[in-house]
Order: sequence, then structure tokens, then C-alpha cells
Amino acid sequence: MSNSADSPDEGTAAPRRSHGLRPVRLLTAAVFALAGLIFFTSFNTAKGTNIRTDASMLRLSDLIQERSHKNGKLDEGNSTLRAEVDALAERDNGTSAAQDAKLTALEKEAGTKKLKGEAVSVTLSDAPPNATARIPGYPEPQPNDLVIHQQDLQAVVNALWKGGAKGIKVMDQRLISTSAVRCVGNTLILQGRVYSPPYKVTAVGRPEQLRRALTASPEIQNYMLYVNAYGLGWKVDDDRAVTLPGYSGTVDLHYAKPVE
Repeated sequence: MSNSADSPDEGTAAPRRSHGLRPVRLLTAAVFALAGLIFFTSFNTAKGTNIRTDASMLRLSDLIQERSHKNGKLDEGNSTLRAEVDALAERDNGTSAAQDAKLTALEKEAGTKKLKGEAVSVTLSDAPPNATARIPGYPEPQPNDLVIHQQDLQAVVNALWKGGAKGIKVMDQRLISTSAVRCVGNTLILQGRVYSPPYKVTAVGRPEQLRRALTASPEIQNYMLYVNAYGLGWKVDDDRAVTLPGYSGTVDLHYAKPVE
């Protein structure tokens, strides 16, 4: 039973609800307007094409590959010019035999001259994209578990230096003191050049010491867990006669400068 105060008087019209619906209608209209704006912007961006497969999205990758190839050609030209300069300097430089020997030793340490000797090569490669856990109890791999990362390459290079390497090259480039091994996604960027896996690192030195250093590295031991569990690539070879190229790039240091 309702209280008389809660019941409308007989003959009095019920209150109209149109005022209560008006904010809802306005909100609905605003939502549809916003959705229309989003659809229009998306259409204008894609121009009716598939954004993920549009050829324009590949232009950046093509540009990077083109620039990498160009840098490689420039390195070759720079190496040729450096050899010509060295030949002219040796023709009549007015230095003593002791000074020439000191210069040769410095060039060898700097990595600007070719280096011959026994070597160890390490090859790292991504796991198959459909890889699953090989060892019971291991979780199924995530995408990042199946690719080579920057720290993996750095671990190999650092271990080889620690093992007494006299010189190291990554892919086809000699490393020097200012070289930086950097990865962006699953590609290696080294001294202005771009590389894709598999990655090969070659070090000249005593093979037994180099192998021991690789085995003793905690970072590589961690990497080997993923090799055994998910199939990441790992191969170590002894190379009896290897010639590492001399570094042919610029030796200038690049550093940040304050804006004046």
C-alpha cells in the first residue's frame, strides 16, 4: 500500500521523463560523432589499404639496407685509400727502424692492420619460430626466448677478449676499442652496417684458452640454458688459419656536445 504523499492526486498527469533522457541522448550522439571521426582518420591514413602490408611501411627497411650497403662500399674505398697513404708514407718517411717498429706495434694493437693466426669461431642463431620446450618442467617459450639478443653477442665478445683474443671480428668487421655491438629488434647494427642472424664471431688467439673462457662465462652459461631448452643456435669451431681484416672505418670519437 502506498502512502498518499507518494501517490499522484487523481486526475493529475504523471511527470514527464523526457528531461531525464536528454543527457543520455546527447552522450550517445557524442559517442557516435567521435567514432565517426576515428573511422575517418583511420581511412584517411590508410587510404583504403592494409596498413600492416602497405608497401610504404617497407620503405624504412629498404632505406636501412641501402644505407648499410652504401656504408660497406665506403668502408672498402676508405680501406683502399688508407693502404695507398700507408704506401706513400713508407716510401720516404724519414723515420728510424725503431720508430717504424713502434708504429707497427701500435697499429696492430689498434686493430687497423690484418691479423693472422689460429682462431675460434662462434655462431649464434635464432631458434625455430615454432619451437617448444625440449626439457620437461620448462615453460613454453615466449617470442623473446627464441631470438638472439644484444647481451648474447656481447657475452661472446667479452668472453673471447677475456680468453686472450688478439683480435676479433663480428660478421665481416674487425672490432676496435670504440666498437659497439648493438641490436635493434633481431638485427645487428655494427659500425654503420646492418646484419641479420645467424651471427658469427671470430677471434684469433689460443683456441684452448678461448674455449675455456667461453665455457666459464656466467652469461654464456645462462644462454646455454635456452639453447638446451628451446633450440637457440650455438656452434663453436676451431679455425687453423684465419686472417682478420684491419679496421677500415673512422677512428674519430663521437660524443655529445652542449647546444650553444
